[in-house]
Amino acid sequence: MSKIIKYVGWGLAGLVIMGGLLVLLVWAITYHPADTQAEAVVCAPDAPILKPGQTLKVLTYNVQYMAGKNYLFFYDLPNNAGPDERPTAADIDATLREVARIIQAENPDVVLLQEVDDGAARTDYEDQLARLLTLLPRDYRCHTSAFYWQAAFVPHPRIMGAIGQKLAIISKYKIYLATRYQLPVAAADPLTQQFSPKQAILAARLPIENSQDFALLTTHLEVANRGTEVMQQQVAAIIERLDTLNNDGYAWLIGGDFNLLPPGQYERLAESQQPNFRAQTELKPLIDRYRVIPDPADVNGENGSAWLTMFTNDPATTGPDRTLDYIFYADTLTLLDGYVRQHDTLAISDHLPLIAEFRLP
Repeated sequence: MSKIIKYVGWGLAGLVIMGGLLVLLVWAITYHPADTQAEAVVCAPDAPILKPGQTLKVLTYNVQYMAGKNYLFFYDLPNNAGPDERPTAADIDATLREVARIIQAENPDVVLLQEVDDGAARTDYEDQLARLLTLLPRDYRCHTSAFYWQAAFVPHPRIMGAIGQKLAIISKYKIYLATRYQLPVAAADPLTQQFSPKQAILAARLPIENSQDFALLTTHLEVANRGTEVMQQQVAAIIERLDTLNNDGYAWLIGGDFNLLPPGQYERLAESQQPNFRAQTELKPLIDRYRVIPDPADVNGENGSAWLTMFTNDPATTGPDRTLDYIFYADTLTLLDGYVRQHDTLAISDHLPLIAEFRLP
């Protein structure tokens, strides 16, 4: 009997050791950012500095990891039923060039990007931000970026490889500081959560001549899911961040893919597209608190279709059908113009670029 107990003991010890090694391995290959952490800034020494009262043109764009629109990815349909897992190298190259074309045509002062791959197997491990910068004019002298999904290996049957996805800010003007702020993450079992995206805010500071810095932020929120509270939590975290900037006297704006409908749009969305959204959008507290483009009055007006920013890959949709991308901005900024570029962007990404022009205080 003592021998049996001895062998059982060794067996249990072995299982504990193996379990511990598995935990260490999972931890080693996944991403664990701090709640607040500095991010690297690359900036040319001769980058100009913003001036009080000047205009500032902003473009925000979810580029869908430069995949293009020739695919129905597994995650585009319920139960991961889409047939495609990755774009071809040729489509990635063509989409990068199209994104560069749009940026050059609009000539914004700052560019906010979401879903930029870096080190992902599905896009051949390329640093897409570095590649995009080679296609842009030298005027874009400064940039910063931050991961919000990263793992050396994701054991999902439709991924089974490395993933790396970033937020990025590109600027014609000097950036001297960048910070990543972790947002609340969706509840999941401990193992799944390690391999899941960790949404964040990327904030950059741009000096203004003889004035307080300008704060430029971008984000990409969780995929809308009305069965959890994560969307309310992420919106509340953004409000807290913006309130802090306001209280400290900074001019600021935040642009990105919020993955939430504006008030009043849920009812106009096709019934097949409604399950991931709530009739009462979680974005409302942010819209009620700060100015935004597009304004809900415009989205729900007679020209509301001009403010649609997403054209899903789901074949059930035949064109842009919802607004998920926004620019919120401080009261100290004056809005001069704003629009969604739709006419020549439907084949580039499942999102459309949102552009706005402001006057700085």
